[in-house]
Amino acid sequence: MTSGAYHLNLYSPRTISIRYSEVFRHFEIWRLITNFFFIAPFSLTFGIRLLIILRNGVSLERGPFDKRTADYLWMYIFGAFSLLVMAAIPFLWTPFLGPSLVFMIVYVWGREFPNERVNIHGLFELKGFYLPWYMLAVDLILGNPLKPDMLGIVAGHLFYFLTVLYPLSGGKNYCKTPIWVHKLVAFWGEGFQANSPVRKDASEGVAFSGRSFRLNGSRATRSRQDQPDTPVQANVAPGGAFSGKSRRLNGR
Repeated sequence: MTSGAYHLNLYSPRTISIRYSEVFRHFEIWRLITNFFFIAPFSLTFGIRLLIILRNGVSLERGPFDKRTADYLWMYIFGAFSLLVMAAIPFLWTPFLGPSLVFMIVYVWGREFPNERVNIHGLFELKGFYLPWYMLAVDLILGNPLKPDMLGIVAGHLFYFLTVLYPLSGGKNYCKTPIWVHKLVAFWGEGFQANSPVRKDASEGVAFSGRSFRLNGSRATRSRQDQPDTPVQANVAPGGAFSGKSRRLNGR
């Protein structure tokens, strides 16, 4: 939608790009978010990046991050924050970090599916581990700047190292999904997080809640309470459990 509005000349890309001078001097805080919405103008590059989001992003969500919605969301938040920090360095600055975030998806997917066979336009196949480097070569051939791609690789490797490689080597997971992300997913009500420390409200989805009463139950209770306490006498004949006329067998 952002690329479509740009194609129709509805806005200037400068108004949504990341420029820290405008953020701190004029408090244009929206630039910290809007710069991720622009991945490219309508072109072959736009089509490739959109295909990466649809294919590799969904593959991650249904594969390694299946039933881990909070962790999947945290991957994007961590990647966006890392890219914003790197873009604050003057020689690493780039106006739009959307392409970098897309390339982060490619890198994490390649590490999660290193032996997946990827068909490249029906010409040849390569393993998933080499897909980020192939996409880097494609951007080089198309004449796209390589700095956003390299930033995405760094952010993706940092996330994968802190959440997978370092914990597997016996280290502590310093990039564990924060509790507020779990709360956000629970409040949002979309997706599912296994072993989440935050549980959804048990009363959610119940139309009526509270104490239940039977119809006319209060009246019946009152009528019973109004009755005097009288002893109950059992109609039992003295000396026997059964009462009535008795006869002997064949005793006419």
